[in-house]
Amino acid sequence: MYAAPPVVQTEVHTRMPDSFRRMGHPSHWVDKRGAGPVHSFLEGPSFDREGNLFCVDIPYGRIFKITPQGEWSTFAEWDGEPNGLRFHKDGHMVVADHALGLLTFDPKTAAMKVLLNRGNHEGFKGLNDLIYGANGDVYFTDQGQSALNDPTGRVWRLRATGELDMLYQGVAGPNGIVLNKEENLLYVAATRTNNILVIPLLPNHKGVGKVSMFIQLSGSPTGPDGMALDEEGNLFVVHAGFGTVWGFSKYGEPIWRIKSCAGMRTTNLAFGGPDNKTLYITEAEHGVILKAQLPVAGKRMYSHA
Repeated sequence: MYAAPPVVQTEVHTRMPDSFRRMGHPSHWVDKRGAGPVHSFLEGPSFDREGNLFCVDIPYGRIFKITPQGEWSTFAEWDGEPNGLRFHKDGHMVVADHALGLLTFDPKTAAMKVLLNRGNHEGFKGLNDLIYGANGDVYFTDQGQSALNDPTGRVWRLRATGELDMLYQGVAGPNGIVLNKEENLLYVAATRTNNILVIPLLPNHKGVGKVSMFIQLSGSPTGPDGMALDEEGNLFVVHAGFGTVWGFSKYGEPIWRIKSCAGMRTTNLAFGGPDNKTLYITEAEHGVILKAQLPVAGKRMYSHA
């Protein structure tokens, strides 16, 4: 056990305008979640090279674009359930859609294409989040409805050359995913076991080493969700339903607790701002983007390399 880490306060960066909020619109995602109707559910924040913040709305199949001035617009809308969102270095975005698989969007026209909708000749369970490696490989989690009573979630890698590798299976709710600074370890948030797994990546796409548990969390009605890394290798973990983002050192020691000033349903996060030292956090209960200042810049994303 560790002493409670210092608390970092947040503030509301921007709130979703009322004109974008919906209620009662039928959604399979809402029905399966079993928590009643929602006006939206913000997830998957990611910045483009111009400093615009994009995020998804899971139940209503939307991507929002938020300018540096805080102006909201709908970038794309379709019959899907988007969750994770990342930018490729050529500017197009890739979305992990629970219903449709890996999708790509043209940054100018918002034209959508299905990049991948099944692996190993079978359908995905339901994709959740993704991260790019420096070589253009994309790693993504396949959560579906996996849980402790159905620990069948999977972790995949789509190589830049097109080959697909299943890296690990048997996870109870694989969710957020991020690479360490050296990109030889893959961190995966296992929501239903309330912990962070670490998957050693062998060189030259030779598979994985011995998978182990890196951090065991406690509390929260759900578990860990989105994750991010800073330039020193510190790991930031959203504890969904707990109104918290934990900051851990690369050794797993808690060094910060970033507390929501709005609702408890923090979901995902991304570094941004002029010096890349501002952490932006999606909070789904109130439909807001929070922000907090940190002393270390976020790890440069593949899209900005």
